[in-house]
Amino acid sequence: MPRTRREANGRRRPYGARSAPYGFLAPAVVLFALFFALPVGYALWLSLHKVDVEGLGLGRNARTEVWAGLSNYTAALTDAELGQGALRVLGYGAIVVPVMLGLALLFALLLDTERVRARAFSRLTIFLPYAIPGVVAALLWGFLYLPDVSPFHHVLGRLGLPRPDLLDGGPLFLSLANIAVWGGTGFNMIVIYTSLRSIPAEVYEAAKLDGATPLQIALRIKIPMVVPSLVLTFFFSVIATLQVFSEPTTLKPLTNGISTTWSPLMKVYNDAFVAGNVHAASATAVVLAAATFALSFALLRASNSRAKQQGSR
Repeated sequence: MPRTRREANGRRRPYGARSAPYGFLAPAVVLFALFFALPVGYALWLSLHKVDVEGLGLGRNARTEVWAGLSNYTAALTDAELGQGALRVLGYGAIVVPVMLGLALLFALLLDTERVRARAFSRLTIFLPYAIPGVVAALLWGFLYLPDVSPFHHVLGRLGLPRPDLLDGGPLFLSLANIAVWGGTGFNMIVIYTSLRSIPAEVYEAAKLDGATPLQIALRIKIPMVVPSLVLTFFFSVIATLQVFSEPTTLKPLTNGISTTWSPLMKVYNDAFVAGNVHAASATAVVLAAATFALSFALLRASNSRAKQQGSR
């Protein structure tokens, strides 16, 4: 019978060597528990309780926290404002996601061509808006949209052209989408461009020997080979769209077209910090998290099944 490695060495490993992996994992586990697991668990606990107020709620024991069961979830799922906010976010995402990913793919393909000039400067210029905080970007664009201070409205007025109100009605969706597209295209472009740079040069050389044009190489070789990166950026974009908060919240003081419950996360904030109902806000947050997870899982599964079908052909 062959001896084990421990028997062959004639001694056991020191205790420190055996516990080293757990020591390396400990900081990550502690951070995960403190900043993810505990907040999620506390939100779940809050969502299952409510505050029972007796009389005017001014006495020492007039406000008590009691078990609410699923009543907060029932109220959240039947809330008309939450449903309307979800529909607005879906319309907003229908503009943001395809435009942002289309521009990111276009810029990545242009930067990957042989004739491009100042590639490093162009890549940095496209990526730079992503480095600007969302609140700052929303403020900058908000003042560009505001009719009284916008240079665009001044130029249009001088030319005698109509000056649309970009902070009300239908144009409001385009204005908010423009901020997201301007800020997120650079990040997605970097992801796709990195994937393009990893394609072996021999693939392009073989295509050129077969007489393929640069456009044919882009459509038939580059785009199919970066599909995994496109799927990844699509998932990130969908999740970021469902979590839109900073842009409409920042622009809200500039217009009456954005309500305090314009997006689902704005409703969570309003319920928790304006109305003071943290229990209802926690239930709504849990519902949104579950919906985001379900949608992401469904999209990922559909993408994997499609990849398997293509691989079996």
